[in-house]
Amino acid sequence: MAAAEQMNLSVVVHKAGDLRLENRPVPEPGPNEVLLKMHSVGICGSDVHYWQHGRIGDFVVNNPMVLGHEASGTVVQVGSSVTTLKKGDRVAIEPGVPRETDEFCKTGRYNLSPTIFFCATPPDDGNLCRYYTHSANFCYKLPDNVTFEEGALIEPLSVGIHACRRAGVTLGSKVFICGAGPIGLVTLLVAKVMGAAQVVISDLSALRLEKAKELGADFTVEVKNESPRELAERVKNALGCMPEITMECSGAQTSIQAALYATRSGGTLVLIGMGPEMVTVPLVSAAAREVDIKGIFRYCNTWPMAIAMLASKKVNVQPLVTHRFPLEKALEAFETTRKCIGIKIMLKCDPSDQNP
Repeated sequence: MAAAEQMNLSVVVHKAGDLRLENRPVPEPGPNEVLLKMHSVGICGSDVHYWQHGRIGDFVVNNPMVLGHEASGTVVQVGSSVTTLKKGDRVAIEPGVPRETDEFCKTGRYNLSPTIFFCATPPDDGNLCRYYTHSANFCYKLPDNVTFEEGALIEPLSVGIHACRRAGVTLGSKVFICGAGPIGLVTLLVAKVMGAAQVVISDLSALRLEKAKELGADFTVEVKNESPRELAERVKNALGCMPEITMECSGAQTSIQAALYATRSGGTLVLIGMGPEMVTVPLVSAAAREVDIKGIFRYCNTWPMAIAMLASKKVNVQPLVTHRFPLEKALEAFETTRKCIGIKIMLKCDPSDQNP
């Protein structure tokens, strides 16, 4: 590796409000790991939250941590035991790697393992850097017709896949999505490709609702100052009936309340957005109408499905990327994300290749 390439520029959060660009050593891959030259890394709301607040719930930044977990790159070195990947392979990275084969791994729900490694979740470093090592088993080869940017977007797309699986979206489903941010929009894409007949999506932002229409939403509801019950009634009027599936992507208390009121009796509400630990919701109303309330935590077993969706062109995530920055301008990119400008901000880590 040339001397100029040995500089491992990384985006590091030290504490709340303290985000820096630093050069770190290029890591060596372990026996079951690969060394990746990173290409595209998306900025997630959680990255911004760690920068602004230094914590998310019980996950606290006590030591400097590299951010980033929506990522793709190229294999430049393989560990001694790796047989599934080779130098030059283009891969998408699943950021959650189980550290042990516990009861959750045995049942296929490794995302719930309490000891899981997860990129950019304290104390685990992420991959917003030039070079990064990761378990080869959680790096997935990209088909030739899937770009690096699409590979990076598999991470948020996986949240949508996991949510739609948990919700039971199928042919003919009528779906309400609360929130048209990146997660709401990928949930929309997945719901439609899984067979949802009609999808209505709500948001405070008219611009984001325009993007939702572009991506296939049948109806949009711009949230005003109405009560949760009134918003639920607007959703019913737009759809022509109460949705049987609601997916709440904001985490806001009033939005969760509206989601519960809106969901048809016997239907399902999936909570995707992470809000405050305690919220007040009309639980008795939901119970009396047998509304099933489910949560999701990240995802599991989604990368093969996501890659198949992208390779077949059944799903187009490219319109989600509204801004691109070179890694050297990461601080500007984070500020753009913090101001809620655009939809998905993508950082380009390889200075020699700025193509998608």
